[in-house]
Amino acid sequence: MRSISCWSFFVALVASSGTAFAESPFPKFAESTLDPMAGNVCYAVSLADVDGDKRQDIVVVTENKVLWYQAPDWKKRVIIEDQTQRDNVCIAPLDIDGDGKIDFAVGAGWTKIGTLHWLSRGASLDDKWTVHDIGVEVSTHRMRFADVLGAGKSQLVVSPLLASENRPGVRLTAFSIPQKPKTERWQPTVLDGELNRMHNHVHIDWDADGVVDTLTASREGVYLVRKTKDGFEKTKLGAGLAGANMDSSGAGEIKVGKLKNGSRFIVTVEPMHGTSVVVYLPPKKADELWGRTVLDGTFNRGHALATADVDRDGSDEIVFGFSDPTKASEQKPGVSIFDAQDDAGTKWTKHIIDNGGVAVEDLVAEDINGDGLIDIVAVGRATHNVKLYTQQK
Repeated sequence: MRSISCWSFFVALVASSGTAFAESPFPKFAESTLDPMAGNVCYAVSLADVDGDKRQDIVVVTENKVLWYQAPDWKKRVIIEDQTQRDNVCIAPLDIDGDGKIDFAVGAGWTKIGTLHWLSRGASLDDKWTVHDIGVEVSTHRMRFADVLGAGKSQLVVSPLLASENRPGVRLTAFSIPQKPKTERWQPTVLDGELNRMHNHVHIDWDADGVVDTLTASREGVYLVRKTKDGFEKTKLGAGLAGANMDSSGAGEIKVGKLKNGSRFIVTVEPMHGTSVVVYLPPKKADELWGRTVLDGTFNRGHALATADVDRDGSDEIVFGFSDPTKASEQKPGVSIFDAQDDAGTKWTKHIIDNGGVAVEDLVAEDINGDGLIDIVAVGRATHNVKLYTQQK
């Protein structure tokens, strides 16, 4: 009997299977409703290890409450309730007072004036937390912690939605945490004051200089705000949607991802509360605007974005959520994932994860259960719910 070489056997095995090196199917998700009625509006969702057990807990902001769902069984607890002006709208986790435990900054009263607070925990996990005032910033809408001042310690960066009277734009502001955050003033530093309808911002060390920079989405488009030796400068990267007027132009949501070839991309929802998921790719010349490609323009009130390597192919996917029904597509409000089909990020495929089960106001995409796979949490506006999508192995 003639022996078969290792190479011949390998070729035969591939030929017989036919699919040995075929592209893996896109990941599947098991969905579960953690809370069918968290609030009238679930404005924001974040992840944090609230109880210190090294598991990610889920934190949700509603109009009058901040809730947390304790991993792994997702028991619901109340952090605050009716302790701030309605409506709460945004949240950011950080150990603010340096005691080794997670605290939260919260933006509230945003439909009226805009108040900034931070929350310190009670004596037990079931006790209400204490609200400490930081200040007032008109139309407060989004907040994140990042060291945009290069101080070696994070600041609370706040982007209001609308400019107040006598101002050309919103005050994108970094509030420094004082040594005694309960009693001392959080010193504000204005990073920019010229852009309006700034629906969101995101942080990244754009030029790898050790200082965190800020990307903004506003009616003027996509801008990069960076610290310089003389203060702060902003650079326009993307034009945004050219609408019929200023208020129907620009961008509303923004995130940054990385492609398999190592280059980064920017993804936006355009315009604010918009219809289109848009990808921006780097220009050939440094002084040019980034190239703009619309992936899908059939949505209604797009309101949430995340980037993560969902399928573990070395390239980030785009996780997207929208909240309102549309006549332009059979897709109902829910969660979709856009997957790059080439290294350059010019071709994308859409996978619908939830078709009608959540009117997405906000979402996060991270490894929530510690198995190394990306999961998703989405919270609803009209649906009022909190849903978890666990990636299946």
